Amino acid sequence: MNKIIGFVMVGTNDLEKSSKFYDSILVHLGMKRVTITERYIGYGHSSEDDGVKFYITKPHNKENASAGNGTMVALAAGTKEAVDKFHKTALENGAVDEGTPGVRSDGNYYGYVRDHDGNKITARFVMTK
Repeated sequence: MNKIIGFVMVGTNDLEKSSKFYDSILVHLGMKRVTITERYIGYGHSSEDDGVKFYITKPHNKENASAGNGTMVALAAGTKEAVDKFHKTALENGAVDEGTPGVRSDGNYYGYVRDHDGNKITARFVMTK
Protein backbone atom coordinates (compact mmCIF):
# COMPACT_ATOMS: atom_id res chain seq x y z
CA MET A 1 0.00 0.00 0.00
CA ASN A 2 1.29 3.45 -0.86
CA LYS A 3 1.34 6.03 1.89
CA ILE A 4 1.53 9.76 1.43
CA ILE A 5 3.07 10.38 4.86
CA GLY A 6 5.51 7.98 6.49
CA PHE A 7 5.84 9.91 9.76
CA VAL A 8 5.73 13.40 11.24
CA MET A 9 8.58 15.01 13.19
CA VAL A 10 8.51 18.23 15.24
CA GLY A 11 11.51 19.88 16.83
CA THR A 12 12.01 20.62 20.49
CA ASN A 13 14.60 22.46 22.56
CA ASP A 14 13.76 20.46 25.72
CA LEU A 15 13.19 16.77 25.00
CA GLU A 16 12.29 15.93 28.62
CA LYS A 17 9.69 18.70 28.94
CA SER A 18 8.32 17.96 25.48
CA SER A 19 8.03 14.22 26.16
CA LYS A 20 6.03 14.84 29.36
CA PHE A 21 3.70 17.13 27.39
CA TYR A 22 3.19 14.69 24.52
CA ASP A 23 2.87 11.67 26.84
CA SER A 24 -0.04 13.44 28.54
CA ILE A 25 -1.94 14.44 25.39
CA LEU A 26 -1.24 11.63 22.91
CA VAL A 27 -2.72 9.00 25.21
CA HIS A 28 -6.14 10.50 24.37
CA LEU A 29 -5.50 9.70 20.70
CA GLY A 30 -4.51 6.08 21.41
CA MET A 31 -0.77 6.72 21.04
CA LYS A 32 2.19 5.70 23.21
CA ARG A 33 5.99 5.92 23.21
CA VAL A 34 7.52 3.21 21.05
CA THR A 35 11.07 4.50 20.44
CA ILE A 36 13.34 6.42 22.84
CA THR A 37 16.85 7.72 22.20
CA GLU A 38 18.84 10.63 23.63
CA ARG A 39 17.94 12.76 20.55
CA TYR A 40 14.31 11.83 19.86
CA ILE A 41 11.19 10.00 21.04
CA GLY A 42 8.83 8.22 18.65
CA TYR A 43 5.13 7.66 19.28
CA GLY A 44 2.86 5.19 17.57
CA HIS A 45 -0.64 3.83 17.90
CA SER A 46 -1.05 1.71 21.01
CA SER A 47 -2.06 -1.30 18.88
CA GLU A 48 1.14 -1.15 16.77
CA ASP A 49 4.32 -1.85 18.73
CA ASP A 50 6.68 -0.92 15.89
CA GLY A 51 4.66 1.65 13.97
CA VAL A 52 6.25 5.01 14.81
CA LYS A 53 4.16 7.80 13.32
CA PHE A 54 5.07 10.92 15.31
CA TYR A 55 8.47 12.06 16.58
CA ILE A 56 9.68 14.82 18.86
CA THR A 57 13.33 15.54 18.25
CA LYS A 58 16.28 17.76 18.96
CA PRO A 59 17.25 19.28 15.57
CA HIS A 60 19.94 17.29 13.75
CA ASN A 61 21.97 20.44 13.01
CA LYS A 62 22.09 21.23 16.76
CA GLU A 63 20.51 24.66 16.14
CA ASN A 64 17.47 25.78 18.15
CA ALA A 65 14.16 24.22 17.18
CA SER A 66 11.54 26.62 15.84
CA ALA A 67 8.00 26.22 14.56
CA GLY A 68 7.34 26.94 10.91
CA ASN A 69 4.88 29.68 10.05
CA GLY A 70 1.88 27.93 8.48
CA THR A 71 3.11 24.50 9.56
CA MET A 72 0.66 22.29 11.47
CA VAL A 73 0.41 18.62 12.37
CA ALA A 74 -3.06 17.02 12.41
CA LEU A 75 -3.43 13.85 14.46
CA ALA A 76 -6.43 11.53 14.09
CA ALA A 77 -8.82 11.11 17.00
CA GLY A 78 -11.34 8.30 17.39
CA THR A 79 -14.08 10.43 18.98
CA LYS A 80 -15.08 14.03 19.64
CA GLU A 81 -14.46 13.32 23.32
CA ALA A 82 -10.86 12.34 22.52
CA VAL A 83 -10.38 15.73 20.81
CA ASP A 84 -11.83 17.47 23.87
CA LYS A 85 -9.54 15.55 26.24
CA PHE A 86 -6.50 16.16 24.01
CA HIS A 87 -7.19 19.92 23.98
CA LYS A 88 -7.99 20.21 27.70
CA THR A 89 -4.96 18.17 28.75
CA ALA A 90 -2.69 20.14 26.44
CA LEU A 91 -3.81 23.44 28.00
CA GLU A 92 -3.36 22.00 31.51
CA ASN A 93 0.21 21.11 30.52
CA GLY A 94 1.25 24.52 29.24
CA ALA A 95 -0.01 24.58 25.65
CA VAL A 96 -1.45 27.73 24.12
CA ASP A 97 -5.02 27.54 22.77
CA GLU A 98 -5.11 27.94 18.98
CA GLY A 99 -8.77 27.00 18.56
CA THR A 100 -11.21 25.43 20.97
CA PRO A 101 -12.71 22.09 19.99
CA GLY A 102 -15.58 22.28 17.57
CA VAL A 103 -16.84 21.62 14.07
CA ARG A 104 -14.98 23.54 11.35
CA SER A 105 -15.86 24.50 7.79
CA ASP A 106 -15.14 21.01 6.41
CA GLY A 107 -17.69 19.49 8.82
CA ASN A 108 -15.09 17.71 10.97
CA TYR A 109 -14.31 18.25 14.67
CA TYR A 110 -10.95 19.84 15.60
CA GLY A 111 -9.08 21.17 18.64
CA TYR A 112 -5.90 23.23 18.10
CA VAL A 113 -2.94 23.95 20.43
CA ARG A 114 0.68 25.14 20.32
CA ASP A 115 3.21 23.21 22.38
CA HIS A 116 5.94 24.91 24.44
CA ASP A 117 8.20 25.05 21.36
CA GLY A 118 5.51 26.78 19.28
CA ASN A 119 4.53 23.74 17.17
CA LYS A 120 0.88 23.89 16.11
CA ILE A 121 -0.84 20.55 16.71
CA THR A 122 -4.48 19.65 16.11
CA ALA A 123 -6.55 16.60 16.95
CA ARG A 124 -9.18 15.84 14.31
CA PHE A 125 -12.24 13.61 14.45
CA VAL A 126 -13.82 12.90 11.06
CA MET A 127 -17.58 13.28 11.42
CA THR A 128 -19.74 10.79 9.52
CA LYS A 129 -22.26 12.33 7.19
